[in-house]
Amino acid sequence: MINSYVVVGGGTAGWLTACILAKKLSEYSDKTVTLIESPDIPPIGVGEGTVPSIRETLKMIGISETDLFSKCDATFKQSIKFESWLKPGADNSQHYYHHLFDFPFPFGESLSPLWQNLKQSGVDTPSFASLASIQEYQAELGRAPKRITDPEYTGISDYAYHFDALKFARLLKEHGTSNLGIRHVTDNVVTVNKKSDGSILNLNMQSGITLEFDFFVDCTGFKSVLLGDALEVPFIPKSDVILTDKALTIQVPNLSEDIPPYTISKAHRCGWIWDIALTSRRGVGFVYSSKHLSDDDAINEFGNYLGMKLNADDVRVVDMRIGFREKFWYKNCVAIGLSQGFIEPLEATAILLSDFSANLFCNKLPQAHDDLEVLSERFNERVSSAWNSVVDFVKLHYCISDRDDSQFWLDNRNDSTIPDSLLEKLALWKLHGPTKDDFTNNFEVFRLENYLYVLLGMEYSAKYNPVSENQLKRLQEQAERVKSTAEQVAQQTQKQLKVIEAIKQYGLSKC
Repeated sequence: MINSYVVVGGGTAGWLTACILAKKLSEYSDKTVTLIESPDIPPIGVGEGTVPSIRETLKMIGISETDLFSKCDATFKQSIKFESWLKPGADNSQHYYHHLFDFPFPFGESLSPLWQNLKQSGVDTPSFASLASIQEYQAELGRAPKRITDPEYTGISDYAYHFDALKFARLLKEHGTSNLGIRHVTDNVVTVNKKSDGSILNLNMQSGITLEFDFFVDCTGFKSVLLGDALEVPFIPKSDVILTDKALTIQVPNLSEDIPPYTISKAHRCGWIWDIALTSRRGVGFVYSSKHLSDDDAINEFGNYLGMKLNADDVRVVDMRIGFREKFWYKNCVAIGLSQGFIEPLEATAILLSDFSANLFCNKLPQAHDDLEVLSERFNERVSSAWNSVVDFVKLHYCISDRDDSQFWLDNRNDSTIPDSLLEKLALWKLHGPTKDDFTNNFEVFRLENYLYVLLGMEYSAKYNPVSENQLKRLQEQAERVKSTAEQVAQQTQKQLKVIEAIKQYGLSKC
């Protein structure tokens, strides 16, 4: 029987996985969950953006949303605002669009045919996001997606969070050890010993003890100490598709009282910049391709964005190994987080895939060693679909851009750097815009709604069937309803900082 589980590695991935696992096993007195955390290896702590699915997980494991805001400097995230991913306009205006979290089918009907009809007619066209959802209007006004009277994890619009990743991991650790029975061991793994069948037997620790468990979860980050080093599962690089491979990160004071409820993603000549506002500070990162931009030039350009002179010692350099493992679960070991893989920070996919993989694994936990082969095969198939979905979706942002101010953008549009699966989708959408029938795999983590926001936000020329006058009239009426509803909701909501301050003072009611 499999009774003892160990998560090796802390940080967001480790503690989130341990909490999910402990919650799933909480009804079984003979099951144990241990987390081993190195005292010498700090977590990367870079990922500070999430997607809405995290709310369901936090609610399930018993984290209070009030505590999240009180202890993690959290702010609301309603979208990613993409700036300068297309060339400037004729008047030198900078293009932007929102990838919102609300489903872009107001009142059950797609407005994408209306948007394309308006665009092709040459009239001044509002953004697709503003036609399809009230959320762009709310985000641009800086409004929170919920009111203080809304119970925990509910709101007027769908939302996620920005938070301090180190404080978030600390909150998970406190909750997991105090409320979920997770045993916490602070020590370094020195040797991973294997059985004759190739599975993991036990761990020799720096303290001199040997720890033995039935099942091992690798959350050791890019090193992948268990799945990669010990079990020798190959790594599949994707650097031929995703051309960014470095990031500079810095924390700067948040001098504005008007905190935007979205991540800013601003393109530059060889990559992009993330800018995330927390209640206490901003977390800013400069993502780039070292093939197209030197480290010194990257530091200078990053400083220009921040309006300050930067030296190499002022920033943290993160070397990104782009790709993922050939298998994610092998023998009696599963990898979660960076030990599984990484496809750059765009679209907050690191925490997304950690959350997705941990829940998928815990929904079908092995009871005995005989279960491992069948369950791992199904898990690997589904997680592989998720990773390939992420690769396609992240690449989409680059390959449909019309920027030509550097070889970086030209290389991203070269067909040799675009996966065949994405090329096929784009060729299809040239003939007919995307529909739900184009997304038949339930384990693709980015689906129709995500593609619509990005494709139409970046003015991709997707074709739709001609719209009749009656259809056009009805769609226009729907668009007016969206606008009217957005204005009404704006009267009911407040700036997000006011709502966050009220949450900290009064707390949120439970669902």
